[in-house]
Amino acid sequence: MKRFKNILIVCDEDGDAEVAVERGLWLAKANGARATLLDVIKTTKGGLGASFASLSETRAAEIEGQIISHYTDRLKSRTGAFEATGVPVDVEVVQGIGFIEVIRAVLRNSHDLIVKNAGPGASSNWLFAGDDMHILRKCPCPVWMLKDGQPRRTERILAAIDPDPLDPTRDALNRVTMELATSLAERDEAELHVINAWRLQEETTLRSGRFAMSESEIATILQGEQDEAQARLDAFLERFPDAAKKREVILRKGFAGDVIPEYARAAGIDTVVMGTVGRAGIRGLFIGNTAETILGAVHCSVMTIKPPGFETPVALED
Repeated sequence: MKRFKNILIVCDEDGDAEVAVERGLWLAKANGARATLLDVIKTTKGGLGASFASLSETRAAEIEGQIISHYTDRLKSRTGAFEATGVPVDVEVVQGIGFIEVIRAVLRNSHDLIVKNAGPGASSNWLFAGDDMHILRKCPCPVWMLKDGQPRRTERILAAIDPDPLDPTRDALNRVTMELATSLAERDEAELHVINAWRLQEETTLRSGRFAMSESEIATILQGEQDEAQARLDAFLERFPDAAKKREVILRKGFAGDVIPEYARAAGIDTVVMGTVGRAGIRGLFIGNTAETILGAVHCSVMTIKPPGFETPVALED
């Protein structure tokens, strides 16, 4: 599926840029897309020039230009593989706060995918560092965040979906999630695992003793919820034939924030594809609570997708 046409590959030195470049090139070739290699000189606006304020204005400008040229030349040294395979490639060096400039590049040039290696420095509570989490939360286009140590080609992909035919926004998000996961699996000849977590919203309350409900009554309600979830999942997957016969479908009871990371670890998943918010058109609603929990617990690469109409809080200019 040729979905991407304008891929942004972030090549900062915080992560293993070679993996991001390799995967970005692979996707660009597969999709007939243009690629841009981006590096951000991490300073406040005008901060690079301010560092040389003790020098003459001419000399400060000269040194600033040399630094920018160094970053640009480093990006250009990575373009040979793109040019050799006929993939149009640009390079761009900007100054500013990392995640803001990455998202501004998306807005400025209408990129439809970011490929980036996860940088170091994640805290004990998050497996992705601060800038990476900002990009995952706030970028309007899909983001493929690659964790160090993952295979160069995906082997087991997990698509996390939550079918609801009565919710057009969620349905659209599920559809894009499945399309991207299926496309990646086909390109890499990888296993595709599809997971849907279900639960009875008030099960704990029903078991609290305040209600005179027997275990058999609760079991009947639970079975009904499971059957309904299975029916929604089956109906949704009818739109995505399993041509390669390498798909495994999992319907599991529990909170998605617990179920999905647990399954990803147990099944040796190397890439999770998931939506990150359930509502659109709300500036500043960066990411849903369930997605936050999942991103804080998975130990693999992730591709995150926003729903149609998502509005990033990042503006092109301050």
